[in-house]
Amino acid sequence: RAGFRRPAEEQGPAVPQGLIRAARKSGQLNLSGRSLTEVPQHVWRINLDTPEEAHQNLSFGAADRWWEQTDLTKLILASNKLQCLSEDVKLLPALTVLDVHDNQLTSLPSALGQLENLQKLDVSHNKLTSIPEELMQLSHLKSLLLHHNELSRLPDGFGQLVYLEELDLSNNHLADIPTSFALLINLVRLNLACNELKNLPADISAMRSLRQLDCTKNYLESVPSKLATMASLEQLYLRKNKLRSLPEFPSCKLLKELHAGENQIEILNAENLKHLNSLSVLELRDNKIKSVPDEITLLQKLERLDLANNDISRLPYTLGNLPQLKFLALEGNPLRTIRRDLLQKGTQELLKYLRSRIQDDAASPNAEPPVTAMTLPSESRINMHAITSLKLLEYSEKQAAVIPDEMFSAVGSSPVTAVNFSKNQLSEVPPRIAELKDSLCDVNLGFNKISSVSSELCVLHKLTHLDIRNNLLTSLPEDMEALPRLQVINLAFNRFKVFPSVLYRIPALETILLSNNQVGSVDPLQLKKMDRLGTLDLQNNDLLQVPPELGNCETLRTLLLEGNPFRTPRAAVLAKGTAAVLEYLRSRIPV
Repeated sequence: RAGFRRPAEEQGPAVPQGLIRAARKSGQLNLSGRSLTEVPQHVWRINLDTPEEAHQNLSFGAADRWWEQTDLTKLILASNKLQCLSEDVKLLPALTVLDVHDNQLTSLPSALGQLENLQKLDVSHNKLTSIPEELMQLSHLKSLLLHHNELSRLPDGFGQLVYLEELDLSNNHLADIPTSFALLINLVRLNLACNELKNLPADISAMRSLRQLDCTKNYLESVPSKLATMASLEQLYLRKNKLRSLPEFPSCKLLKELHAGENQIEILNAENLKHLNSLSVLELRDNKIKSVPDEITLLQKLERLDLANNDISRLPYTLGNLPQLKFLALEGNPLRTIRRDLLQKGTQELLKYLRSRIQDDAASPNAEPPVTAMTLPSESRINMHAITSLKLLEYSEKQAAVIPDEMFSAVGSSPVTAVNFSKNQLSEVPPRIAELKDSLCDVNLGFNKISSVSSELCVLHKLTHLDIRNNLLTSLPEDMEALPRLQVINLAFNRFKVFPSVLYRIPALETILLSNNQVGSVDPLQLKKMDRLGTLDLQNNDLLQVPPELGNCETLRTLLLEGNPFRTPRAAVLAKGTAAVLEYLRSRIPV
């Protein structure tokens, strides 16, 4: 058959027939990360041509009935080297998902407009300078991802995409937005961050389903007052613009987060705040605000208030009465009434001080003294020096089934960065660990009896190191995707039978230690996308084979595979070290 092949340089790497056969059955074809410079013709014609095997094999089993094939509904061509897409894309009319992100596309074929079943189109991270008008015919499209391109304008007919729920246009060169955006009444998430917008059309307020609007890093000098009528809005990002004031929000009863830091806002009025009953995050750092109105105490659900680096000289003491407030940042202000050392003691001490000043320092004679770490009954169990100086909360080698509440209470407002609860009898992640989410970077829960990772761990957004070795884990929750800074994870000596797929989606990971489990396979294409991964330890697992494509993971400096039942690479190759193993694997990739 070699004589019938076109030269490899003409078509780029071939698409294995096995993949094509599987796609005919499943309706899904994933060709990501294959260095394709063009899409082979037989991919576009997958539902039209008689399969090659039909000409060779005349005795069909039930599994080979190619005439019962499924139309292709999902095509993933991400992370290749495509510079254009053929108009032949129209030969796949059943497509509901088309993903071509991370290529080198400079334009899109007008034939895309004929894919009337398409619901998700991802063309992000390309070099697109324009969008074909025909794209506006995709009446069932729900998700359109266009971020990280070179778009400077959008088609006027954008409003025809009435079923759109998600639209990401961030990181382009857009200077304005078509007024037809007002027709996108089903849009839930709109990302316009990192463009060149000087204003927003007032008509945008007609998007009655919009929950999240991100306009970070543009050139906005004002926000249309009509924006305040968007009743569904929950998150509004206006950071890094040129705003001099905030709009009033009479109808935004559901607004939970307002981020307007790094602007030029000078005045914060009562009118800006009094309707925001649901607000939990108000971020106004790096502005020029001179005072905070008393009405801020109407924000009864406020949990985070960031006023750092403004020109505030005094605060309303009633701020101390906000019941949910967990984080208050005031550093970098010329405050006269609050000593600098008090600011450094953290939110709880600060709120306590503000409350004490409400009655002009007239403390009630009957008030009970506050319970602090210094008055705890079993203080001897708590190393206060470690908490305050080393920023470490340690309760290890105690054979404890639970971590005592007083450990967490002792932390108070100290910014603890490390927790060591190893070598106990814990059966779950201590729920109160979530209280440390604003400072915690390093967690050690090794040598316990934890059988599942709870959501409390997944809110530790500053976490960089996680050690859960020697436990009873069989899986990790998808919520761990919310740990964007996680660099090192130790899962050795657990009970994993499959490689936890969520790890592929944590881009900061540099080290994965998964030895002494029962893992049977890994996905080399997903691992290759992890461009910071330097160490992967899979020793003593159940790998029956090592996929040759693992050799393409060029960032790996340490790959440990000893103690698995595979036959190749042989022990002699493994003994030569990682570079030799990767080179051997690359040599085995079928051409």
